Amino acid sequence: MLKKYLDKLEFNEIVERLSTYCYTYVGKNIANNLEPYSDLNKITKYLNETSEACHLISSTGAFPIGEIIDLSLQLKKLESNLPLNAKSLLDIADLLKTSRNLKEYYKSSELDLELLGIYFDELYSNLDIEHKIFASIISANEIADNASSALSSIRRAKKSIEANIKDKLNHILHSGEYSKYMMDQVVTIRNNRYVIPVKEEYRNNVKGFIHDTSSSGSTVYIEPMSIFEMNNKVNSLIIEENIEIEKILENLTNLLFPIVNNLKQTYDLIGMLDFISAKAKFSIEYSCTKPELGDCIDLKGARHPLIQEKVVPIDIELGRSFNTLVITGPNTGGKTVTLKTVGLLCAMAQSGLCIPTCEGSQVKVFDNIFADIGDEQSIEESLSTFSSHIKNIVQIMNSFTQDSLILVDELGSGTDPLEGANLAISLLEHFYSKKAFTIATTHYHEIKNYCITHDGFENASCEFDLATLKPTYRLLLGIPGKSNAFEISKKLGITDDIIKRASSLISQPDTDIETLMKQIYDDKLEIEKQQNEIQKNLTQIELLRKDLEKQNNEKLKKEQEKIENAKREAKEVLLDARNKAGMVIKELDNTHDVKKANALRNDLNKSINLINDNGLDLSVLLKLNNHYDTLNAQNTSNNSFDKASSSTSRNAFGNTSGKVHISNNKSQTISTEINLIGETVDSAIEILDKYLDNCKMASLHQVRVVHGKGTGKLRQGIHSYLKKSKYVESFNIAGYGEGDYGVTIVKLKL
Repeated sequence: MLKKYLDKLEFNEIVERLSTYCYTYVGKNIANNLEPYSDLNKITKYLNETSEACHLISSTGAFPIGEIIDLSLQLKKLESNLPLNAKSLLDIADLLKTSRNLKEYYKSSELDLELLGIYFDELYSNLDIEHKIFASIISANEIADNASSALSSIRRAKKSIEANIKDKLNHILHSGEYSKYMMDQVVTIRNNRYVIPVKEEYRNNVKGFIHDTSSSGSTVYIEPMSIFEMNNKVNSLIIEENIEIEKILENLTNLLFPIVNNLKQTYDLIGMLDFISAKAKFSIEYSCTKPELGDCIDLKGARHPLIQEKVVPIDIELGRSFNTLVITGPNTGGKTVTLKTVGLLCAMAQSGLCIPTCEGSQVKVFDNIFADIGDEQSIEESLSTFSSHIKNIVQIMNSFTQDSLILVDELGSGTDPLEGANLAISLLEHFYSKKAFTIATTHYHEIKNYCITHDGFENASCEFDLATLKPTYRLLLGIPGKSNAFEISKKLGITDDIIKRASSLISQPDTDIETLMKQIYDDKLEIEKQQNEIQKNLTQIELLRKDLEKQNNEKLKKEQEKIENAKREAKEVLLDARNKAGMVIKELDNTHDVKKANALRNDLNKSINLINDNGLDLSVLLKLNNHYDTLNAQNTSNNSFDKASSSTSRNAFGNTSGKVHISNNKSQTISTEINLIGETVDSAIEILDKYLDNCKMASLHQVRVVHGKGTGKLRQGIHSYLKKSKYVESFNIAGYGEGDYGVTIVKLKL
């Protein structure tokens, strides 16, 4: 596409902003040279890459790419088998590290991206070489001691000699013989040799070599004879050190020669991923979406990305029922912004960028986007505004095709209105006849009328609020704009008689058309208002419906929970009663009616089965209560149980359970079972502690603790207590048919 027209659309500004999201030299270079493509397959691929990158960043975070400088020179040296310095080696190591981080980043995302996956898979990384470089080179000016054993040995020797030199020089500096000759009591270095600062007037009192003089001439720096040989040894070791460093750098560079092609490919791939990441970050920052590519323009909620203040989104289409759109309305109403928005967004999409629109927007691929926008009066060429526009139009006419988008601001302006309007119509007809897509802005009502009466042409307008005398920037398709000159003039103070006279001078057909358009416009606003009200009511109704549905579901859930709890509690009661019946039967003497007692237990089992099959029933509870009373009566007649009122416990019906009389030396009367259902955890533990104390006194070895199932919190609290109790040897949940999770069997220490 021609750059001059892209600049009019401010595409260069988009490119500059995009490049700020890049970190690498290659990425920035790709961004700065970005331009729209005309190849549908390329555009599709690049848009999909941007979309995949947005998905990847949203799910996994930003690409782990840091700053990578221009490495073209370093790579050329490697291709020519030339050694690299420490800084260049660190740059290559950074490249390998970034490549490794990118591969790990993509792997951690667990995504299978069709396009970006290829880039990540083709990245080259080499952890061994990367680590060797970073371990050997601390900075551009410092090599690590352990880069080689030889370097480590040289530096140890050098440090040892330097320490001896400093000791000798410090002795001289602080000695009674020489201290008075010193300017400062510090050891310094001149010409890579250790020296001491001596006052100039005492230079002959210290034997040695003078290596420097201060700028004032008051101090001379002398290398005493006593350290001359040691200084020589240090300098010799420095030479050896530099030679060894060169070997280290050469060896590290040798590791890179075989992989130079991998490094070049990875360098380019990282730059490309950096650029794609920049496109995605731009998309996220500006709330962009991926447009569809089709045969028309259909932008939904389109926004100009370079306008800082709040932007009013516009809906605009072109290419279905009409190829030419004429936008009219007052100045500063947003007509020019609309032109730029459409052109810029189409150029962005064809560059593989997502665009600031709502989902479902569509653009057509154009071979060129032409734009004649703005006042281009040329002083140098003595061209008027009209002439300048016509010159641009001529250039467009010589270049456009049926696959071009033509954007013209104030078509036909700058000359006689009648001639300008007719010229504009003729130009629009020419563009339309060649099937080009055209959007033009104008003030001429002749062009509005033409669009109303001709197929393939459509009017649009930028809305203007007469109450505030300000544009709303809303684009209204199908409605030509009114100049509103009379209404605006009236509000600003022009008298009615002048306004009426001006109205009478307008031809009747024009007045009728304007009136018709105003009626259409007003009807459209009223319909939109009613639609918004209906939508608002529908939304409220839907919210009410969901709220009622939620309340009903919660109520049903609570009722179901009550039923389930009742069933569970009834079953626990029956199991508890059956366990008590078993205890009674065990205590009955063989001479008594054991057969009848067994029959009672069988009835209880049937009641439990009835609950399992049918749920809780009042008759079942009554039957259970009668069974329990019968057992208590048998208990009394056989003198096996004692209903001592002073030591009773509650059962599930509010009755009190009998106590087993245990005959022992202490004549203690204590039940072998305690019922804690209904108690809180704290109160249950307090009761259980006293009960176990009494059981210990009565020398009981095993008892049953009834806590019920419920939520399980009471059982958990009791078990926590039993684990720590000094009375307890062991405990376990009762077996099936004996209370299972509702009862705990406790064995006590003897």
